[in-house]
Amino acid sequence: MVWRVPPGQAYWRENKGAPNRRAFKRLIVGGSALGCLAFAGDEPVGWVSIGPKPAFDFLVRSRTLGSDLVPSTWSITCFFVPAKWRAKGVAAALLTGAVKLARASGADVVEGYPVAPSKPGKMPAVFAWTGVPRLFAAAGFVPVNPTPRGRSTYRKVLRQRKKNPAGGGRGSNVTR
Repeated sequence: MVWRVPPGQAYWRENKGAPNRRAFKRLIVGGSALGCLAFAGDEPVGWVSIGPKPAFDFLVRSRTLGSDLVPSTWSITCFFVPAKWRAKGVAAALLTGAVKLARASGADVVEGYPVAPSKPGKMPAVFAWTGVPRLFAAAGFVPVNPTPRGRSTYRKVLRQRKKNPAGGGRGSNVTR
C-alpha cells in the first residue's frame, strides 16, 4: 500500500494497519489493484503486486524510479511469502506469473525495484519485500540504474516500442 498513498509518512502512519488493509481491499475489489497469488494445494503461499506504473503514486513522485511513466510500463512493487515458504521458489513463480499477467494486459515493459543486500549473504526478509536483484536477473530482467547497495530499477522488455514520428511522446504507437 505504501506505493499507492499520498506523499509523506504522516498519511502512512495515520492509516497503518487495519485502515490500510481496508483501503487496499477496496482497491482489489474495485479492480484497481492487481497481483498474482501462489498456492500449494489450497493454501495461499505468496502474493505479488503488479500494475501499470502510473498507478503507483510513489513511482510517479520518485526522482530515481519514476522515469518512463507510460501506461504500457508495468511495475512489480511488492512480494509477500510467509516465512515457511521462503527459499522454495515461490517468489520466482510469482515473478513469472506477474510478467505473464503484464504481457497479457498489454505491457511493453515490466520493472521491478529490488534492494541489494548491504552485506554479503542473506537479506533479512523485512527488507526484501520488493525482491532482490538475483531474483530479477534470473528472470531475464536487466538493471537500468544499478547501485551497489539500495534500490535499483530492473527492467524486462516484453515488446519493443516504436517511436511516434509525429512526436507524440514516449511509448506511443506501440508495436505489438
